[in-house]
Amino acid sequence: MPWATSTYMMKLQLLVIETDYCWRKALLRMVLDPKATSLHSDYGSFDRPLGGVEGHERDVEAAVDGSSSGMAQSSDVYQRQPLLPGAPSKNKDKGWGGVSSSSEYYDDDEDDKIDGLGHIRHPNVPNGSGSDIVKLDIPAPLREEPRFPKEKWKTLLAFFFMVVNFILTTASLAMVHERVPDRATYGPLPDVVLDNLVSQDWALNVSEILIMIVSNSATVFIIFHKHRFIVFRRIFLLMGLLYMMRSVTMYVTVLPVASKTYYCSPKANNSSPLVITKRVLQLISGFGLSINGKHTYCGDYIYSGHTVVLVLSSLIIKEYSPRRCQPIHWLAGLMSLVGIIMVLIAHGHYTVDVLIAYYVTTRLWYIYHTLANNPYLKQHGPNNFLARLWWFPMFKYFEKNVGGTVPRQYDWPLPWPRRFLAKHPNRDS
Repeated sequence: MPWATSTYMMKLQLLVIETDYCWRKALLRMVLDPKATSLHSDYGSFDRPLGGVEGHERDVEAAVDGSSSGMAQSSDVYQRQPLLPGAPSKNKDKGWGGVSSSSEYYDDDEDDKIDGLGHIRHPNVPNGSGSDIVKLDIPAPLREEPRFPKEKWKTLLAFFFMVVNFILTTASLAMVHERVPDRATYGPLPDVVLDNLVSQDWALNVSEILIMIVSNSATVFIIFHKHRFIVFRRIFLLMGLLYMMRSVTMYVTVLPVASKTYYCSPKANNSSPLVITKRVLQLISGFGLSINGKHTYCGDYIYSGHTVVLVLSSLIIKEYSPRRCQPIHWLAGLMSLVGIIMVLIAHGHYTVDVLIAYYVTTRLWYIYHTLANNPYLKQHGPNNFLARLWWFPMFKYFEKNVGGTVPRQYDWPLPWPRRFLAKHPNRDS
């Protein structure tokens, strides 16, 4: 059967040709870099008639068939940017139908170094290897700064600011005492409240007892506050500002004594530094209160220091004590109100002194905490008119590192029980 043998030989010949064609095609794929067949290649090209795999298949088939146009397209397709920018090409020979076989695709043996693990390292790539992996030195992450830093030295500075202004207030009172109008010649000014209340000297002692209770209660709440240093810093700064303004207002305008029965020390008719210093030390030793017999100088009227302490203590308890302590908030407010009424009953201050003190204390408190709780208001800007306050630079210095509203959190202030009883002894405020 010669026709069967002939058919078998033709099939065998076609199989050999097809196998040879596939081998040539696969070899060209390997040489011409299979990366170019990717649909999302990172390498550029000058001319790509067909995108993706179809274009590459066409080029390979043209190269197998020996077509010059196909090889031109293949050369255009595989013309790319150097793999290592800045590395000069040493081998300029062309191979495989015009495709460059220089260092754009392969490295010469003299440029490559093989490490102990058999990896090829390129001299132009730091810590590089034949797998195109580049080691990047990533710096260690920075330690996150706390949102509510203690800054104890700032708290100490604010305390000194308050002490200096308290001394300035007592010095102002010591000098004003010599300028107070004579009570025998000038009686109390007309006052709609005092004119209808009979003076009671005991009422002033009641007011000062309430001052001690409310102020000490506010201090206890601050001590047990987790961010106590921030709160103390704010209170010291506010008290310092209030004392500073009071020292000015009482000095520029001196009012007659409001009470007809309150004891005032005789005038020395001498304002020497030694006399002023003795009076200042006497007032400081009694913390500015008359219940201990140290406050015997008159003239500190505008504005009321008793009202300032009562109102400020009530605001501290309401703002920095637990929210569930509503009865304590109401009790502190009631005690402050009773203390202010007792001051008026004792004729310790005029009514205008009390009103000005309440207004100045509350406005300063609300403005300060509005600035402190809003980060955008801590910066100067064309629309931030609060930044024009004269004490804004001091506020910005003390509050610039506080990252938001101080939360109502509390802990034990002493170190020795906390080590045994606290769940997180290493936590920082």
